[in-house]
Parts: sequence; structure tokens; C-alpha cells
Amino acid sequence: MKIYKIKYIAIAFLSLLVVSCNNNDDTTDTMIEMSTDFSGTYSQKDQMGRPAVNTVFVSSASKDEFNLTVPSQQSAKFQSMFQTNLKGLSPAFANAGDKNALGLDAATFTGLLATDVLNVSLDGKTTFFDGTNVLTGRALADDVITVELLLIFGGEDFTENAAFSDDHVDANDKTFLTSFPYLANPW
Repeated sequence: MKIYKIKYIAIAFLSLLVVSCNNNDDTTDTMIEMSTDFSGTYSQKDQMGRPAVNTVFVSSASKDEFNLTVPSQQSAKFQSMFQTNLKGLSPAFANAGDKNALGLDAATFTGLLATDVLNVSLDGKTTFFDGTNVLTGRALADDVITVELLLIFGGEDFTENAAFSDDHVDANDKTFLTSFPYLANPW
């Protein structure tokens, strides 16, 4: 009985070897021409112009509605939800008149956040924050999450709630390339 099992295992192993081997030369490049088909019906599934903002400020019951709302209508529909959540999360906005480092009070700041777009400066530096320019775009090396945490928790001069104002991820795991595609190869 044991010999039959060994024979079956040997046959299965040899079958795998035969099926796995082929005569193709793996060094030749074969170009397959493909065309892109954009026909059909597409729908918006998620918006993430500013990373983590949608995740933190939109309640789970409102996620689909928020993601399907065009950005020009988001502030009117969701600003009050954002403001409620901001005041519930951040002691930097606990008192009437509290502002962040941009000089924005809770209502103004959440109106800005609720319009989930990535702003881009057409005539200045593109950055999420560089000490002077704020929300004028996003460079690959920008520490977007720390900037958002500073604006949410850091108060008027970025000194409030220091434990909440930094994600403590101070560098990328790989250096960005100096030419396109700029992103480093994955591990």
C-alpha cells in the first residue's frame, strides 16, 4: 500500500515538472498591444484629496454620501459634521475663538477641510506646508499627515498638544528618485 502512495507522489511530482517547463526563451521581450476601453458607466467610490481627512471627519454612516458628493457641494453639506468632529477630537478648538496656525477658527477650517480637494498653486511653490506656503499642492516628500495633525491639534502656534501633533514618521523608507517616475522601486 505504501509503495502505491510513493508511486502516485512521484507521478504527481514529475507531472508538475513537465507542466512547469517550456521551451520559451524568458529573455525575449514580447510586446502585447492593448487598447484602452473607456466605454461603460463609472462611479466615484472614494475621495481623498487630503489624506486622512475623509477618514477622520466623515462618519461611517455618511461615507458613501460624502464620496459621491461633488467637491463644490461638500462644504455646504458636511462642514457642520466636520466641525462637530473637530471640536470632539481637538482640545485646540475647545474654546470659542480658538484658531489654528493658519488663523482659522473651527468653522472656517472645517469648511476648508470639508471640500476634499488637493489645491494646486499655479504660480507658486507646490507644497502641503513648508513653513510659509500652506495647502498650495503636494510634493512627494511633504509630510502630509504631520501637517494635518499640526493644523488640527497644534493650536495657534503649533505648540499645543505636542503628543498629538506629529506622526513621528520623519522620513520615507526609500529616497525619491530625481527623475520620472520619482518614486523608488518597491522593496
